[in-house]
Amino acid sequence: MLARMRLSTRNQLDGTVISITRGEAMAVVRVRLAGGDEITSSITRDAVDDLALTDGARVKVLVKSTEVTLGVE
Repeated sequence: MLARMRLSTRNQLDGTVISITRGEAMAVVRVRLAGGDEITSSITRDAVDDLALTDGARVKVLVKSTEVTLGVE
């Protein structure tokens, strides 16, 4: 399990990347949460590269009322 990040976002969920679908500028990242549910996040291709996301990468899913953000350590 990843250590809890110190952020103002209260909903921080552990997950594992199960797929990344790259478009021209954006990518769709599917994440399986610890309980088995799945969530999808649309982020830039640059963000995928900056975070070095790959299938199987462990991530922290940050959920706010208006967005879903991914984080890695």
